[in-house]
Amino acid sequence: MLKLVGLTFIQSLLLMLSQVFLKLAVTKFGAFRFTADYFKSVFTNLNFAISGLTVLGAVSLWMYILRHYDFSVAYPLGSISYVLGLLAAILVFNESVPVTRWIGVCIIIVGIYFVAK
Repeated sequence: MLKLVGLTFIQSLLLMLSQVFLKLAVTKFGAFRFTADYFKSVFTNLNFAISGLTVLGAVSLWMYILRHYDFSVAYPLGSISYVLGLLAAILVFNESVPVTRWIGVCIIIVGIYFVAK
């Protein structure tokens, strides 16, 4: 079980990182224009490329997890990505998080604990 928790944590971390890099990328794209220059700016954006690589890593690891572990355990453990996403919102984007979201994160952590038991 500990191996599954570790693998799922890494997979969730990669998934969260892909979303962080995607958000960083889309803030630099500017307004959508159906032009070659716009698409050139999208596909030459380093954050966009890193987002793609990290999501590829997350999906590859998820495929391994699904192949080797019960879905009824693996899928709920993936909710750790919500906790990591909240931490990224604070640390990377300097967002303020209201108490209600912290309560939700605590509920998720308790759920992860019971699934991992």
